[in-house]
Formats: sequence, structure tokens, C-alpha cells
Amino acid sequence: MVIRELNKNWQSHAFDGFEVNWTEQQPTVTCLHTLGYPPAQGQGLHVTSVSWNTTGSVVACAYGRLDDGDWSTLKSFVCAWNLDRRGLNPQQPSAVVEVPSAVMCLAFHPTQPSHVAGGLYSGEVLVWDVSNPEDPLLWRTGLTDDTHTDPVYQVVWLPEPRHSHRFQVLSVATDGKVLLWQGVGAGQLQLTDGFALVVQQLPRNAKLKKPPRGETEVGATAVAFSSFDPRLFVLGTEGGFPLKCSLAAEEAALTRMPSSVPLRAPAQLTFSPHGGPIYSVSCSPFHRNLFLSAGTDGHIHLYSMLQAQPLASLQLSHKYLFAVRWSPVRPLVFAAASGEGDVQLFDLQKSSQKPTVSIKQTQDESPVYCLEFNRQQTQLLAAGDAEGTVKVWQLSTEFTEQGPRETEDLEQLAAEVAT
Repeated sequence: MVIRELNKNWQSHAFDGFEVNWTEQQPTVTCLHTLGYPPAQGQGLHVTSVSWNTTGSVVACAYGRLDDGDWSTLKSFVCAWNLDRRGLNPQQPSAVVEVPSAVMCLAFHPTQPSHVAGGLYSGEVLVWDVSNPEDPLLWRTGLTDDTHTDPVYQVVWLPEPRHSHRFQVLSVATDGKVLLWQGVGAGQLQLTDGFALVVQQLPRNAKLKKPPRGETEVGATAVAFSSFDPRLFVLGTEGGFPLKCSLAAEEAALTRMPSSVPLRAPAQLTFSPHGGPIYSVSCSPFHRNLFLSAGTDGHIHLYSMLQAQPLASLQLSHKYLFAVRWSPVRPLVFAAASGEGDVQLFDLQKSSQKPTVSIKQTQDESPVYCLEFNRQQTQLLAAGDAEGTVKVWQLSTEFTEQGPRETEDLEQLAAEVAT
């Protein structure tokens, strides 16, 4: 399946009989693999998250549900496929892990190719070894006072401050907590550090409506870390505003939530909000101040860390946007996943208004919930959807090779508006 973009006025009339001479090679996207696990699809489960492992040859997906409902006891799965394996069966994952609650998010370990962390609807965080299908569970938080009381929407691996070869798991949830976990003996994830988002402690932003009385916690829905400062991160929230936060924050959080470690208030800047909850944030790998956010209002916002107002806002969908990711190799390229079943690829060098390529992932226009670029095999992009399918898309070189002046153009984009 190959998709080519034609200019809007060419689409309807095939250019009224004139022959079109392309002046440059058009970017193309081809579907390499359509992966799925029939028992999960038969249960009506959605692919809620995808992750590539550190070698770039294994893609894993989480099966769960993202629509409204109580999925805390829904039997779900984590599945992984080794795409380099000969005789790959797209309907038969190389590893299947059964999970007792809907899995909301996944993240492969940065250096251990078979270790993957997941966050559950029940609030638990678990780490599995997918190379050991008989006994995959390595660590879990268990249900203690420290465990999230709401669904965990994102997990991220972070190097330990003093041992950069050792990693902790950071989890964010709609209970307003951002927690750091360390695997200890006997299969336990232990809380080592934590933050709580409390309405009264958010930096003020004139654009924000006053929260309803009695509401104290701010639900976190997404997280992205800066590629330039390991302490700096951005949170997406249920209130629709991104927050600039720091792991180095020292102020105690004004919360009554139980915790075995003191919780701190991480927020440093409140950005102007979307028209609804945010589902996804992504920090630029090529510029220390730029990040993207996407949400239920169908808009992508481009922000600078230095100002509350977005630098740009693009409406991509009349429905929700569930995911946005910067390309790891092209400074001006990003991808977005829509509630209308599309994966949209933007190249800001070509156009800041419309996608360079729009890929139809689902036949029935059901939502695409997640996507991730492959950092090792940079021509690959995986996307998961409500049909329970993971599609691996191959991008042509236009999406993987930097153009002349691309980093300068990105610098200009960030500088233009911050003045």
C-alpha cells in the first residue's frame, strides 16, 4: 500500500487532463507488517501503546481499552514480535504475557532488549522479561499506599542520578502523582521518589479557568523528558494545559495523599491550555525549548519552554488526537495519530498547514491510539489502533534524511516567536 500526497486542487480533477511533472521525488509510506493477536482482538481489546526495543528489531504492544469504563479487572495482554526473525507470523507474537488488568502504556528498557515496563488501569506498574514467556514478571508495585489509585497513562525509564547504567521507572497517572520506582529483590518495585500535582501550587496562568471548589489534584495524562536536560520534563494534563516540571524541585507538595516518601511539587510553568484533555506530549530531540502536545480538541500545539502561549496551533482532526511524536532523525518532521483512523506525517519544511502524507490505518475509521518511531531502524514507524492491530510503516528517505538548513529552520521557528 503506497500513499502519495497530491495537492488539494489536483485530487478532484486529476489536474483536468494536464500531465503533471513532479519536480521532486514524492515522499511515500508503505505498510511492511500488519500485526495482531487474535485472542485479544476477539475480546475487542484496543492497542493502547507500542514500544520498540533497544535493538530496534522487536516491537511490543499493550492490549487494553481507552474508551470509558472500568477496565481494572479486564484480562489483557502484552505482545511482542521480533521482526528480524525468519518466518515471522504476524498473527503469532514471539511473546505473549497475560495481564489481569487493562494495560494502558508500555516502554522498553533503554539497554536491556527484553525488559519492558507497563502501567495498568488498576494503577499498578509492572516490569516483564518478554524473553521468558513461562515466568515473565520481574517486578511489580503491588497494591500498597504508594500505588497509583487511578490508571497509569505513561511509563518512562530514567537513568539513576548517580548510576547512569541503572534505571528507574517513572509513572504518571490521573490521580495527580508522578512516581519513581526502583526494582528491588523479591520482585518488588519500591517507591524512591515522587511528586504530586496540586491545583493551589500550579504556577498561575491567566488563561486558566478556576478549578471547581474542593478539587485539589491535577490528573497527569502524558509525560515527555527533555533530550538536553535530564531533570526537565513536560506533563500533559486532564485540564488540557501542559506543565513544565523539574525532578530537582524542592517544594513539598500540599497533599494528603498517603506516601512512604515525601512528595514534592514539580511544576515551574503552566502553559496555555488546549480545548480539552491532552493525550500526548513530545519534546524535540533537536531543540532544547520545543515540544508538541496533542489532545481531544483535535489540535497539535507547538510550544517553547520559554513562554506560556503556543508558538503555533494546527487543527488536524475533527475528532481526538491520541498521539504525537517528533521524528528522531528529521528535526522538522513529526507524526500524529487521529481518532479518525489516520496517521499523519508532517514535514514543516514542506508545509506548516497540512500533512505531507496522511495514511489511512484503519478501514472503518476507528481511532489510531499510539505511534512510535524506531530509533535504530529510522525508516520504521509503528502505530496501534482500536481494531487491535499494529501496523509497521516504512518511510521513504525524504522522511529520514535531513535537508539542508533544517536545523537552522528549526532554530528560526523557536526564535521567531519567543521574541
